[in-house]
Amino acid sequence: MNFSSKLIEEAVLAFASLPGIGKKTALRLVLHLMNQPLEISGQFSEAITKMRRNIKHCKVCHNVSDTDVCSICSNPRRNDELVCVVETIRDVMAIEATGQFKGVYHVLGGVISPIEGVGPEDLNIDSLEKRILDKKIKEVIMAISPTIEGDTTIFYISKKIKHTEVNISTIARGISFGGELEYADELTLGRSIATRQPYMNLDQ
Repeated sequence: MNFSSKLIEEAVLAFASLPGIGKKTALRLVLHLMNQPLEISGQFSEAITKMRRNIKHCKVCHNVSDTDVCSICSNPRRNDELVCVVETIRDVMAIEATGQFKGVYHVLGGVISPIEGVGPEDLNIDSLEKRILDKKIKEVIMAISPTIEGDTTIFYISKKIKHTEVNISTIARGISFGGELEYADELTLGRSIATRQPYMNLDQ
């Protein structure tokens, strides 16, 4: 792709570095912004910069937040005795979109994957254990993508928190094995949360 402007080329390359954005799509976005009033493109870049500089992670659940404690954890109408454990913040958004879960969350930051060099120490597992011990948590729902890595992570966490005697459940297998949680449709995901099952640890 040839560019008559180095400035446009650099902008296209910046957009194309985003996941799911090819150079043709990036070019369309750049040309669109170029033809907008300067204040529009200024608002766009300012919003991105402001988000990157000021975004925080909730000190309770590790979800993204504008404050030290996210709006879900600080909401008195949420059931803080019910914790849904997820891989990423995208999974929180996916479950919230169903409107069927009224508890709180704990974001692991990924799953155990030796191939990719991700071990238990790289995830927010210790803080989950501490949270269970410090709070009056009655149930932990493992809403983790049904993959080999996901099942390994669930197995590890269940052994890690076994001594707390908290109830552990998993989402129903309406989510196909090997699928990514964030791509599940809202109806299936909501039903999987509602019809969760007790987690049976094979080591028990």
